[in-house]
Amino acid sequence: MRWLLRKCSRCGRYTLRRDKCPYCGGELIVPHPPRYSPQDKYVEYRYKIKKEKGLI
Repeated sequence: MRWLLRKCSRCGRYTLRRDKCPYCGGELIVPHPPRYSPQDKYVEYRYKIKKEKGLI
């Protein structure tokens, strides 16, 4: 399934566009979290990134 909703990283508004924010021209990100899997191969990388950003 493809996610259609995007969120602007600069102003925080949601849009259906895929290239840039129609309001401020900022970069768009997918606001949905990744699916959970017990055999997650990338969990250690995500924890390192969160630790660097000070979220943990």
